Amino acid sequence: MKLRTKERHEMRWTRQFWMRLATINAFISTLALILSAYTPEPVSSIVRIGAQVQFMHSMASIACATFMNVGAQGARHAPAFLLGGSLLFAMLHYGQAVGFFVLHLWTVCFAIILMTIGWMIMFAAGRTIDKQGQG
Repeated sequence: MKLRTKERHEMRWTRQFWMRLATINAFISTLALILSAYTPEPVSSIVRIGAQVQFMHSMASIACATFMNVGAQGARHAPAFLLGGSLLFAMLHYGQAVGFFVLHLWTVCFAIILMTIGWMIMFAAGRTIDKQGQG
C-alpha cells in the first residue's frame, strides 16, 4: 500500500489562472451588456458603463499574456489590479442598477485607483519587452 504524502497546495498566480479569470470576467460583462438592452434607460446606462469598463479591463488582462510572451514578465502583476478594480467598479454599478445600494464616490475612486495601478504596472513592464538576450 502506498501512502500519499501531504503536498502543499498553494495558489499560483499563473498566466493560465489570470487568463481564465479574464475570460470569465469578459463573459459576465458581455451578459450584463446584453441584458442592459432590455432594461429601462436610467438602469440601462448604469449597467452599460459597468459592463464596458469590466470588458475593457478583461481584454487588458488578456493582453498581459502577450506582454509576458515578449519579455515583460512584470506584467504578470497587472491582472490582479485590472480585474479586481474593474469587477469592483462593475459590481458597484450593477448593484446600483438593481437598487441594492447607492454609489459612493470614494468606492468608485478606489476601483479607479486599482485599475490605474494595473495600467501603470503594464506601462512599467513594457520597458523590458524584447530585452531578453540583449546585453
